[in-house]
Amino acid sequence: MATTAPATDPPDSSPAVTTDASPPPRPTPEELVARAVAPVKPAFLRPPPVREVPKEEGKAGSGGAVVTGEKKSKRQLKRERQQEQKSTSHLCISVGKSGNVDSCKYGTSCRFSHDINAYLSQKPADLERTCPFTVLGQLCPYGLTCRFLGTHKDNLAPQNQSEGNHERNPLSKDTQKLLWKNNYKFPKANAQIKLLGLKDGNKNKGKEANDDNPDETCELNGNVKTESLSTIPVNVEPDPTLCKRIDNSEGEPLAVNSVQCGEPRPLKKSKVEVDETQNDGTGIHDNAAESEGLNLSNGLKIPSNNQSSCRVDLVTTAHLREKKIIDFREKLYLAPLTTVGNLPFRRLCKTLGADITCGEMAMCTNLLQGQASEWALLRRHPSEDLFGVQICGPYPDTVARTVELVDNECSVDFIDINMGCPIDIVVNKGAGSSLLTKPMRIKSIVQAASTVTEKPLTVKVRTAFFEGRNRADSIVSDIYDWGASAITIHGRSRQQRYSKLADWDYIYQCAQKAPDYLHVIGNGDVFSFTDWNKHISDCSKISTCMIARGALIKPWLFTEIKEQRHWDITSGERLNILKDFAHFGLEHWGSDSKGVETTRHFLLEWLSYTCRYIPVGLLDVIPQRLNWRPPSYYGRDDLETLMASDSAADWIRISEMLLGKVPEGFTFAPKHKSNAYDRAENG
Repeated sequence: MATTAPATDPPDSSPAVTTDASPPPRPTPEELVARAVAPVKPAFLRPPPVREVPKEEGKAGSGGAVVTGEKKSKRQLKRERQQEQKSTSHLCISVGKSGNVDSCKYGTSCRFSHDINAYLSQKPADLERTCPFTVLGQLCPYGLTCRFLGTHKDNLAPQNQSEGNHERNPLSKDTQKLLWKNNYKFPKANAQIKLLGLKDGNKNKGKEANDDNPDETCELNGNVKTESLSTIPVNVEPDPTLCKRIDNSEGEPLAVNSVQCGEPRPLKKSKVEVDETQNDGTGIHDNAAESEGLNLSNGLKIPSNNQSSCRVDLVTTAHLREKKIIDFREKLYLAPLTTVGNLPFRRLCKTLGADITCGEMAMCTNLLQGQASEWALLRRHPSEDLFGVQICGPYPDTVARTVELVDNECSVDFIDINMGCPIDIVVNKGAGSSLLTKPMRIKSIVQAASTVTEKPLTVKVRTAFFEGRNRADSIVSDIYDWGASAITIHGRSRQQRYSKLADWDYIYQCAQKAPDYLHVIGNGDVFSFTDWNKHISDCSKISTCMIARGALIKPWLFTEIKEQRHWDITSGERLNILKDFAHFGLEHWGSDSKGVETTRHFLLEWLSYTCRYIPVGLLDVIPQRLNWRPPSYYGRDDLETLMASDSAADWIRISEMLLGKVPEGFTFAPKHKSNAYDRAENG
């Protein structure tokens, strides 16, 4: 009960003031939960730490104010880059790998240093632990440049050792050169784009069409050229006389889903002019075509006695039941996560119980241009037994060509098309969430992409582009007929980003409208096995739940779901998980200095999420919810307290436990804000 201090007359004879000597009562756990504040036990709470120089928070070591240097020209930057390459710190890859100066095929004209002694004299000290390639019994591909050089087994002969890792889906040099020169052929995509009557944005489409099918031009009366059979759009109105001739013809049928004959509607003019005087079937003057029939680029064959017209409505999409089937039901699905969902992180989640993994979102244009950095997003580890890639593009022709390219060059189990990315740079190009405002383009993209691959095609969308104008339910009933095997619905709009909880009631409504053969996958705020159980049991038509930020904050969530328990994980167990990630990162990005720092960068990006985890033993109410704001608190030991810090300087300290000291002047600012869940402008 509050007490009142005795009133005393101040020197200026002002009225007495009654004060409450006791602090205000602490809110109950239920009140904290209602305010989206994590109900940490009072014994572990502490005042927020005071940071003197927040702008220098991510800088290693002490230092003064940041001095902005003078902007340098491109020529000056190039000169400095060339000088740096010639420095002793940049040893030639061939020389470093073999330890022999004469191994470089470029000799003295090589851009990098060949001075082995000078390189070793200034090389940073070796890191603790063992080289990740030596642990696997492989020959380290980094040789002298490896930061674990002292652990290499020199007595092993190179010819008895396998080199490098066994990751799949590398970009071959031959394929890259074809993409650079725009000489890669897309016969399936080109045929389907023409068949659907879609706009083709390829610059060399005329040349490619002639190269792929030199007989695709039909001639009537010997002098009138018309479009190819594969250029006719699907929605062209049928000609009753033509349908009658086709129905009465002998030979194999055109397609199972051919357009039925009916009364013509004079709403659209045919894109192909047909000479009505040619009723004897002698329109095409091609001996090979007359004797064998005209073969289309998509494999179908028009019988020779049906050559009186080039206007044919064909639907060549293989039925979805004929494609490879993936059963998503109740499988633990790790969402494609930009930046943080890299191969080492996915590999880590596989060890913790994930069933399905998907690569980071890759832009179609960059893949078609042969950008190595974008193709790196498609890499697959052998442990990913059920793996898909996610692509993003604004136009049907771009997406269809990318799907064909991925289908030809990569080992994947399914291909996902992102139609829900909220990032401005993606939306402004007409991709991602902006497609939700163009349902007919969604239809064209799915139809064009699904016909060029036998692998399952999935689509990921948000509820809507604008808040309160839900759109996903309007396409979920048709997207299976367009060619998609599964649809993932993120229960937020693009405008909402991550500012509110996901709308699972709307996800259930969409699932009820979906056909039986379409897998509906829910996405949003799954952070415990109780969340998982609730969403799966509340709607029987939900095949599974996609896990995104929950896996970033606590990747052992997959273990919790499979074992149906709240894991009160210790700080030591969490550190071992971080060690596994560092090991996988060094194996993926390399064990030289560049690979170590790349691993450190992605580790720090991940730590900007893991700091939001609150141990089960510290909470008054379990399980933790994804929208709870964690207060400042002490852990049960020093390491747990360090892991709870939201300071980038503390994240750097954790990285130094695993990867050694950071370079001089190292700074870090997270790409993804650690408080992105409660601010709409952070996507």
